[in-house]
Amino acid sequence: MKYIGIILLSMLNIHAGQDLYTCKNARITLFSSALIEDIKAVTSTGVSVYNAATGELDFSVPISSFQFDKAFMQQHFNSDYMESDRYPRATFKGKIQENVDVSNDGTYTVYTRGELTVHGITQTRTIPGTLTVKNGIVYMASEFMVNCADHHIDIPQILFYHIAESIKINITATYSPYKNNQ
Repeated sequence: MKYIGIILLSMLNIHAGQDLYTCKNARITLFSSALIEDIKAVTSTGVSVYNAATGELDFSVPISSFQFDKAFMQQHFNSDYMESDRYPRATFKGKIQENVDVSNDGTYTVYTRGELTVHGITQTRTIPGTLTVKNGIVYMASEFMVNCADHHIDIPQILFYHIAESIKINITATYSPYKNNQ
């Protein structure tokens, strides 16, 4: 986990002492609502770095960390749809468009524009969210849709009643100020 944080920090080309915040346990929920059944998966292994001075935000989550209620769904998700051996991570690298003063407590509606990479396919996205600052801690939350076809995730015709073509993503993350000794 520390290794992933170092990679994210280097991707942002930043140095200790800037307004850096890190999250090591972001919670991501996938939800597919289809005609026959709903499918839900959850992970709390997302890692992220937020540079409050520039608005830059990097995010990474291991695909195989998603947990399903049914083991066979998890197996098919990893092997058949997401090919997690070949594409082990989903990432987002972007910039929050609004200027947020993290020295003042408050709740802000934000939009983050950047590159979302899922299943090896990168799409430019603007993702809505909420950024809350309270007592020096930064909280972020977002809900958005990902179309399977946009990332070349093939769903066999026979399973269209079981798996939605668009998957709802919910993310909640708590960021603490980065300290060089973390």
